[in-house]
Amino acid sequence: MKMKDSTKKRIIKWFWIIIAAPFAILIVSLLLVGLFAKIPSFEELEHPDNKLATQVIAENGEVLATFHIENRTYVSFDELSEYLVDAAIATEDSRFYKHSGIDMRGLARVAVKTILLGDSSQGGGSTITQQLAKTLYPRKEVESKVPGWSKVVMVGTKLKEWITAVKLERDYTKEEIVDMYLNSIFFGSGAYGVKAASETFFAKDPSDLTIEEAAMLVGMVNKPTRYNPVINPDKALERRNFVIGQMAKNGYITKEECDSIVQLPITLTYQVQDHNSGRAPYFRDMLRRDMNASKPKRSDYQWDEDYSQDSLRWREDPIYGWLNKNKKADGSKYDLDRDGLRIYTTINYKMQQYAEEAVAEHLGKNLQKSFDKEVKWKKNKPFANDVDSKTAQSLMKQARRWSDRYRLQHKAGVSDEEIYAQFSKPVKMRVFAWNSKGYADTTMTPDDSIRYYKSILRCGFVAMEPVTGYVKAYVGGPNYRYFKYDNVRQGKRQIGSTVKPFLYTLAMQEGLTPCDKVVNQSQTFVLYDGQTWTPRSTDKEEWLGQTVTLKWGLAHSSNNISAFLMKELGPAALVRMMHQMGIKTHIDEVYSLCVGPAEVSVFDMVAAYNTFPSMGTYATPQYITRITDNDGRTIGEYSNQKREAISEQTAYLMINLMSGVINEGTGSRLRSVYGLRGEIAGKTGTTND
Repeated sequence: MKMKDSTKKRIIKWFWIIIAAPFAILIVSLLLVGLFAKIPSFEELEHPDNKLATQVIAENGEVLATFHIENRTYVSFDELSEYLVDAAIATEDSRFYKHSGIDMRGLARVAVKTILLGDSSQGGGSTITQQLAKTLYPRKEVESKVPGWSKVVMVGTKLKEWITAVKLERDYTKEEIVDMYLNSIFFGSGAYGVKAASETFFAKDPSDLTIEEAAMLVGMVNKPTRYNPVINPDKALERRNFVIGQMAKNGYITKEECDSIVQLPITLTYQVQDHNSGRAPYFRDMLRRDMNASKPKRSDYQWDEDYSQDSLRWREDPIYGWLNKNKKADGSKYDLDRDGLRIYTTINYKMQQYAEEAVAEHLGKNLQKSFDKEVKWKKNKPFANDVDSKTAQSLMKQARRWSDRYRLQHKAGVSDEEIYAQFSKPVKMRVFAWNSKGYADTTMTPDDSIRYYKSILRCGFVAMEPVTGYVKAYVGGPNYRYFKYDNVRQGKRQIGSTVKPFLYTLAMQEGLTPCDKVVNQSQTFVLYDGQTWTPRSTDKEEWLGQTVTLKWGLAHSSNNISAFLMKELGPAALVRMMHQMGIKTHIDEVYSLCVGPAEVSVFDMVAAYNTFPSMGTYATPQYITRITDNDGRTIGEYSNQKREAISEQTAYLMINLMSGVINEGTGSRLRSVYGLRGEIAGKTGTTND
C-alpha cells in the first residue's frame, strides 16, 4: 500500500513538473529576453518618470499658473477629498484593502464571466495597483510577423505589470498607492492628475470636491473622452451615476444619499489650463525667457554697451540663465515643463488681477473706441497718416509673408500667386475681441484680418514696489493668446517727455532748485555737422517770453525749458544720469534727447522712476524670491541689489517737482476727471512716432 502511495505521489509530482515547467521556462524566458523592458527597480518606483508641472506662485501662495508638457501637479493623500478616494476604490477595485497588488478572486471572476460566459461588463480585473503600474510604466508595442507573437507579448507584459504591482504594494502603503494612482491619471482636456482635473472641470482643489464631482472625475478614469462632460454630457451623467451606485453598493454612502445625488445635474466651472490661460501670462513668459537665457555672446549684440549690460546681468543676476547655471544632483539640467519646481514670485495676486482688468477696460472701452473713430475714414488705415499707398501695400505684402497661412502653403509648394489670391477671399475665423470671452467668431478676408489686428492698440503695464524693487503686477499686452509680444520687456518705444525727470534730476543734482527761474524762450543748438536744430515749442502763446520756474517747466512739460537745461548740462551727462538710475539700453548722446527720442522698455523706465519714491536708492527689479524642487527642498533663495543712484535730497526735490505735473500740469486729469486723491507724483509723455 505504501509502495502504491509513493508511486502515486511520484506520478503526480512529475505530472506537475511536466505541465508547469514549460510555463515557468516561458515566463522566465520572456522576462530575460527583455521584450517588455526591464521590471522597474525599487529606486525607479521611488522616482517614477512623471512629467510634473512647475508652479508659478504669487506672494500669497496662490498659483498663478504652470509650466508643463503634461499639466500635472502632485497632491498628497491628505489633500484628497475622501469622496474621491472612496469613489475610486468602489468603482475600480472594491477589494483594494484585501489584496497585495493582484486580486486572484477578481481574476477568477473575470475569467469565468468574461472569457467563458462572454459578459464584458466585468472589466479586465486589474487592481488599482496594477493600473498604477501600467500608467507609470506604459506598455511598449512590439511588432512581429510571427503568428500569435502579439499574444505572447501580452502575456509577458501582464507578468511584468503583476510583478511591478507586487513591488509597489511592498514598497508603499495603501494610501500612498491610491494617491499615486489619482495623481497619475489622464482626465482629458489637458488635465493630468486629479488636481489639474479638479481645477479644469470645477475650479476647485481636490480636497473640496463634493460626492457628485468626485464621482464624475472617477467615471472618466478609463475613458476620458467618452465620459468627458463637455464632449458627451449624457454619457458623463450616466457614468457618474454608475460610480455613485458603486459607492452605495460598497457601503461608502447610503442608498438614500445615492438616490438623492443621482438626481443632480452635472455643474461645471470649465476652463482648460493651457499656457495662454491663468494669471500673468506675459510675466510667466518673461520668467521662462530669463531662466532659459544663454550666456551672452558679443556677436549677438549691435552695441558694446548692451553686451556689457547683459554680461553683467549674467554674472550678478541669479535668475538670468538659471536653468543653465543650476544642475540637479546627477548633473542634468532642470526642466521647467517636467520637474515640478515651485517658483515663488513677488507678484501680488489681487494687484495682478486689477492690472489685467484695468488694461482691458482702459484700452478696450476707452482708447480703442477713440482710435477706431479717429481712423475710420483714413485712406490707409490702420497705417499712419504719412504712409502713402505704395508703402501701405508693401507693409501688407510683408505681413502676408509673415503669416502662418502663407508659410504653411508656401512650404506645401503652393505658388505665391495662388496664396495671395486667397487673402482676398472671405473665410470663417476666430479673432481677438474686446469682450468677456476675448474672441469673436466672424467672416472676413485674411487681408482684412491683418488690417484688423494692426489696428488693435497695445500697451505695457508694470507695477514695482518702492525700496524693495519687487514686481507686483505685469501686463505685457491686451491678450496673450493673440498677442505674444511683450510690451513691458521686449518692446522699446520712444519715451518722449518722460525723459524730462532725468534731465531735471541732473539739474537738481548740479545745485538748481524747483524755484529757480528761467525765460521761456526757444533754444537753438549747433549740431556736429554745422546744422542747427530748434526744438518745437509746446507752450501756449501767452507763456512764451515769460519768466517761469523750473517746477512750472516740468509740470507743463515745456520743451523750451528742457532745451535750456540740455544746453546748460549737455547730453553726455544726461545719458550718464539715465544709466545711473537704471536705464540699461544704449542711448545716443545727442541734444534732441531732451525731448525723448530714445527707445527704452517700460520695465527699465519703471525701475528707474522707482528711484524717486525710494529716496534715491535704485533697487534691481526682483520677481523671484525662492525656488524649490518637487519635494519642497529649497534650491535657491534670492534677493536683489540696491545702491544709491541719486542723493536723498535730490529725490525729495524731484518728488516735489513731479507732484506739480499732477496737481497743476499735464497730468491734472487724474484729479479732475478720475478723482484721484492723496499724494501723487508722475510725468506724462507723448511722441509722434
